[in-house]
Amino acid sequence: MDLRHLKTLIAIAEHGSFAAAGDAIGLTQSAVSLHVKALEDDLETKLFDRTTRPPRLNTRGRNLVDRAREIVEKCESLTDIVSGEALTGSLDIGSVPTLMSGILPPALSALRAGHPDLRIRVSSGLSADLVGRVHKGELDAAVVTEPSQLQTGLSWHMFAEEPLMVIAPKGTRGSTDRELLDAGPFIRFQRFAWAGRLIDTHLKDRGIRVNTGMEIDSLEAIASMVQHGLGVSVVPDRAGADLPADIEKMPFGDPPLCRVIGVVERRDNPKAHLTRALVEILSGLAGDKRPKRLSARQKDEK
Repeated sequence: MDLRHLKTLIAIAEHGSFAAAGDAIGLTQSAVSLHVKALEDDLETKLFDRTTRPPRLNTRGRNLVDRAREIVEKCESLTDIVSGEALTGSLDIGSVPTLMSGILPPALSALRAGHPDLRIRVSSGLSADLVGRVHKGELDAAVVTEPSQLQTGLSWHMFAEEPLMVIAPKGTRGSTDRELLDAGPFIRFQRFAWAGRLIDTHLKDRGIRVNTGMEIDSLEAIASMVQHGLGVSVVPDRAGADLPADIEKMPFGDPPLCRVIGVVERRDNPKAHLTRALVEILSGLAGDKRPKRLSARQKDEK
């Protein structure tokens, strides 16, 4: 059995069709079909329902995908082991979009500069979805907002605490965070994100009623709206991405509420040494937002 054929099968499962899988891994559709046929011949069974268009994985095929991921990961971890100190192989990570425009790019650049033979693949999504993909083995790790609950078998590595800030147009008057929030329409950070839920929960707990004018999934866009006088908001003061200088800003809460960010991986992750290298770089880049304490979850894992 050829490892390349297993990788092709995984790509089909992830991308939904032979053509899309080929685009993702650099093969023609006919080459993908040949890989599938060779794999079916080796196993002496059909892996796809070809009565549909495009063909879909049948039960045997879906079961094989899970085992194929395990086999590919173990083979790649063996490559890492025999390569000595230089990190090689591949690292598949997920990240929430707010970190992909902040601390993550310089971290990945530093990781790649130090280990040029390491292949890094990145996908974006909401924290909940990414943690689920890590749990299912679809990602090696994910850079996310700290989950309120961690699924069994996962490990959490916190590297930054980002204080939440009330932001308002320059010149807005207010001596407290509540007064700034009363000064204009509220620009809400998307409520499906864990950080958005954290903000909403704190507003509710403090009895602060806001007049929502917009709901936006981009922190850069929110800051720009505030700069142009279109409202007020609550956003994290991100590691690696400073808030604009020409706005009013004030800590949200007393003591200030924080968004905790870190890396989640499986406890049995065969690529834990790669994840560890990434966490060390992220922690170094976090600067003054590096946590001064272990989270309760990290203490439990000690």
